[in-house]
Amino acid sequence: ECAMKGKKILLIVALVCLITFVGTAYAVTYITIASGGIGGTYYPLGGVLAEVLTKAGIDIKATSRATSASRENCRLVASGRAHIGMSMGSTLYQAYTGTEAFKDDGALPLRILMHMYPAPHHIVTTKGTGITKFEDIRGKRVSVGAPGGGDQVLTNMILDAAGINPDKDIKKQQLTQPEGVMALKDGNVDVVFWNFAAPGSAVLEVAAVRDIVLIPIPQDIVNKVVEKYPFMFPYEIPKGTYPGQNEDILTVADGNFLVVHKDMDEGLAYKLVKTIIEKREEIMQSIPQAVHFVPKEASVAIIPVHPGAAKYFKEHGIEVPVE
Repeated sequence: ECAMKGKKILLIVALVCLITFVGTAYAVTYITIASGGIGGTYYPLGGVLAEVLTKAGIDIKATSRATSASRENCRLVASGRAHIGMSMGSTLYQAYTGTEAFKDDGALPLRILMHMYPAPHHIVTTKGTGITKFEDIRGKRVSVGAPGGGDQVLTNMILDAAGINPDKDIKKQQLTQPEGVMALKDGNVDVVFWNFAAPGSAVLEVAAVRDIVLIPIPQDIVNKVVEKYPFMFPYEIPKGTYPGQNEDILTVADGNFLVVHKDMDEGLAYKLVKTIIEKREEIMQSIPQAVHFVPKEASVAIIPVHPGAAKYFKEHGIEVPVE
């Protein structure tokens, strides 16, 4: 009888274990990350994030998919076809407010999960031009970026805030990034405006053969830009980012964000942010931009932050806008 009882207890224990095991096995949350095209940073970053989240032991199975980036990602997340999307701040702001590219969509139900890394505006010249401050660009040969590209849109915002008319006050050129590199190297242009994460390969390419000079944007112009365009924020390119750069360079940045649907489960959003930030070192091995995955930088907000993510930032003493 004792033996029988023992077997019964074992059976019950086995059943309980089985039920518990089955319970956890089925409690996996499937997450799709909408990243970007093969050539950019978003696509490889999506792959690394999916791998890190899947291996973190938090009952998440994540996959990343290639997309045409920001605009498509905002729509995929809003419609529930992706759970996390990567987007530039300028696009995210339009999606959240239902303006410009998203006029026909109307305001999309998006929230920030975290800010990934900044894309500061770079104003680059070389020693030979004698240009050392922003005002010096008047009358010079200046590339504002390729027609219709993001560089040019942001350059025009800055010039506008500075009261500089690109068609009258400078000798305007509209070069792509590779063309800008060649023109600066050859001395065929004096100044180039570029927008990308630092350190940008275009700047390093020029620095390999010329003494480059980064031009800061004056504080009053930075203030005007940020006030007029809420998706932009002040940013300093830290000294030593580029060869011969001995001081921090004040500029404005567009951000790169992870966005989620406003109705995402709060516990899930919390778990996602916490895991991504805590696995920063691991992510940095493949994606150097992950150096920015720290609470202070990750909490940059241009639209409301998801409450689950806000809870994580609050634990680190950072208040973010929620609604």
